[in-house]
Amino acid sequence: MAKQNNEMEGGLHARILGAKIFRNVICIFLCFLSLIPFWIMIVNATRTSVDIQQGLSLIPSHYFMENWAKLLYQCSQQVPLWKYMTNSLTIAVFSTVFTVYFSTMTAYGVTVYKFKGSGFAWAFIMAIMMIPVQVSSIGFFRFMYGLGLGNNYLPLIIPAIAAPSTVFFMRQYMQSALPLEIVDAARIDGSREFNTFNRIAMPLMKPAVATQCIFAFIASWNNFYTPSMLLSSQKKYTLPMFVQMMRGERFRSDHGIIYVGLVVCIMPIFVVYFILSKYIIAGVALGGVKE
Repeated sequence: MAKQNNEMEGGLHARILGAKIFRNVICIFLCFLSLIPFWIMIVNATRTSVDIQQGLSLIPSHYFMENWAKLLYQCSQQVPLWKYMTNSLTIAVFSTVFTVYFSTMTAYGVTVYKFKGSGFAWAFIMAIMMIPVQVSSIGFFRFMYGLGLGNNYLPLIIPAIAAPSTVFFMRQYMQSALPLEIVDAARIDGSREFNTFNRIAMPLMKPAVATQCIFAFIASWNNFYTPSMLLSSQKKYTLPMFVQMMRGERFRSDHGIIYVGLVVCIMPIFVVYFILSKYIIAGVALGGVKE
């Protein structure tokens, strides 16, 4: 009987080990599929245009600095590359701050305050989330130009305050991570509402804030549709608009320059992710030991 039990336990352990190995293999394979396009792009940035046209390679070459110098020279003929990067960074940073802070504040108000019409307000926010941006783009374009805000960064930053999807995410996280007893205790101690939100609620929301900062920054950094409608001066172009310009005759003949430009465009996204990912990991670890 004991021998039979040992054989059953051994078989169970073998099946569990096999399942773990299978899951690990699948995860490694999916990670490889996700990373290989970025690796190919980085490798092509180190190759000459002739080498790129001859076929695919996974081994980096040594022409990156040459391609980089060519890109800077081509950009210096009209608008320097750093100008496009500064434009994109200005819009992305302010949009991210506005999106995350005011969306967290909205979610805090809907979660903490129980007022007449709060259900309708939440339903209204969810209804707005279902409306695609393209539906209101023409009206938004005419409205901004009617206000004299054409070729201006404000229409790309101020509307970021209203982000229904971020509000939804923050509210769902807040319902499990923000005990209302803490808010009530802060009120009893004489804390003002804004002070309670900024010094108690926001620190508890760090993992969610970091996650939404990444999403908001990427969305704003990669945004091409709205800036292409509003920005007419090339000096105000963003990096995605610059990438679109690289399809022109001035860059099309040299694929190495194009890939260097693409690498430059995605590097800030990686930087933001690696800076904020530690807060997400810390939040997951904290949630794993929370009672």
